[in-house]
Amino acid sequence: MTRSMSKPMQPMTMAQKILAAHADRPAVQVGELIDVRADMVLANDITAPLAIIEFAKLGVDRVFDQDRIALVPDHFAPNKDIKSAEQCKMMREFAKKYGIHNYFEVGRMGIEHALLPEQGLVLPGDVVVGADSHTCTYGAVGAFATGMGSTDIAVAMATGRAWMRVPATTRFVYSGTLQPWVGGKDLILHTIGLIGVEGARYQAMEFAGPAIDALSIDGRLTMANMAIEAGAKAGLFHVDATTEAYVKPRAQRAYQAYASDPHATYDRVIEIDASKIEPQISFPHLPSNARGLSQVGDVSIDQAVIGSCTNGRWSDLVQTAEVLRGRQVHPDVRCIIIPGTQAIYLRAVQEGLAQVFVEAGAVFSTPTCGPCLGGYMGVLAAGERCISTTNRNFLGRMGHVESEVYLAGPAIAAASAVLGRIGGPEEL
Repeated sequence: MTRSMSKPMQPMTMAQKILAAHADRPAVQVGELIDVRADMVLANDITAPLAIIEFAKLGVDRVFDQDRIALVPDHFAPNKDIKSAEQCKMMREFAKKYGIHNYFEVGRMGIEHALLPEQGLVLPGDVVVGADSHTCTYGAVGAFATGMGSTDIAVAMATGRAWMRVPATTRFVYSGTLQPWVGGKDLILHTIGLIGVEGARYQAMEFAGPAIDALSIDGRLTMANMAIEAGAKAGLFHVDATTEAYVKPRAQRAYQAYASDPHATYDRVIEIDASKIEPQISFPHLPSNARGLSQVGDVSIDQAVIGSCTNGRWSDLVQTAEVLRGRQVHPDVRCIIIPGTQAIYLRAVQEGLAQVFVEAGAVFSTPTCGPCLGGYMGVLAAGERCISTTNRNFLGRMGHVESEVYLAGPAIAAASAVLGRIGGPEEL
């Protein structure tokens, strides 16, 4: 008599486990095209109008779940012109028509990728799809989160499902203790500089190691946010005590965390000694053009921007205030500081950070993406240079094609605003 033996389950990465669970399958293989359930679908004032137009063509009379769609007008809001006003109006009317509960209007909104984690709307083990490339931010809390086109988002709003190919995973292991003023932004700029803007193309980047374990949730959100700048499909952090301390007080529903199996197969494992990384600056016109602060030379600036979905969180503002307190922004520099959410804005007012910024000669704005994409609140003219805590420095990203954007963390951006050139706090 023969006995059939079931094939043992192959070890899976964190990305595979999350996707398998949302495809209602015990396992998935790298390269498979699968249909997955989405826990959260999101869009903003640039991408939602396109999705709304495509949604209307589907002929459905309701969204798949009124609690699992988030619409956030943040790129050109508060409205900068008539066109942006019309786009926000379209979002507002769509949210009302279909009873979407997570619509965040001006005064209650924030930059979407800072707002949704703060509100407990994206959680460990989730699959999150958004009509914005930096949706990958939510990997910081252990979610598989990825950007998609507006047509895909229209279908997801109607069905709660999305097609995707299971990505391979590259694991990045960071050892050592970080130097002063070095944080998540420096780790990810260094990493992108190491592998290039296509170094993780359609892969999941999995971040691990002692330096990651010691990193704050804000630092992790910054790193996951920029996974797309290496071409990645997602950027993932394992759920640990730091994650739970952030998520548990905010979570609006139950969640299931996943972790990679010990013997999971990775495309590559890249080990990085984080103790050797100094503050990083990415020169124009790619995030991969990263170099250490000691290698920058004399680069004068006209503007400094501190904020965005990459570095507009509370710890970023605290670090900025630490540098600016008792100092003055250089007379040749415009310094623009933008908190990620209304809650961060209010806390900055209550704890005196707003006063520090204003007394230093900086602009302190309501939450908006604004200058990051050359929208408003800091568009550059020809020949101008900006140091920015945003995530992209492509040609013409922040204004004129003859302008230049240099990427850095908040401490370097703040110090540079005072110095009138790219430099660090040690020079002040």
